[in-house]
Amino acid sequence: MVSVKILKPYYIKADNEFVRIILAYQYFSIVIKQKVYDFIPTEANEIKINRKTKKIENMDVRFAFQHNKDVVNVTMEKLVTLPGFIDQLHSIAQSYYYENEKDELEKIEKVSAAIVGELETMNIRRLIDQALDERDEASFYKLSKLL
Repeated sequence: MVSVKILKPYYIKADNEFVRIILAYQYFSIVIKQKVYDFIPTEANEIKINRKTKKIENMDVRFAFQHNKDVVNVTMEKLVTLPGFIDQLHSIAQSYYYENEKDELEKIEKVSAAIVGELETMNIRRLIDQALDERDEASFYKLSKLL
């Protein structure tokens, strides 16, 4: 059985269309028949993901892994079938994906509402302070009920 032991990017490059996860030694390992095979960048060394569709674009590449002197090549098609591989990739690239415009607007509206609420609370507190400074008991009690 083949499974992913470690999948960490060496670094990540993003342009308008793709997120490129660059791999290097010690950052990507798989387990085959209880033996750990470490990635070696002799074949491919990057995973290219479309930022809009979140699909892996370079499905035809092969990655080389080495255990002692034994080298095996594993295709991207094989890697995507491994448990957790796709989830790990998406968690790495998540912050680089383009969000759906509707989701983005909802986030902006939530943040705006939170900011407005905080500003209103701060304003009420300032007015309470002003009422205390002026010894205006009626305004103080009226404003205190708004908090």
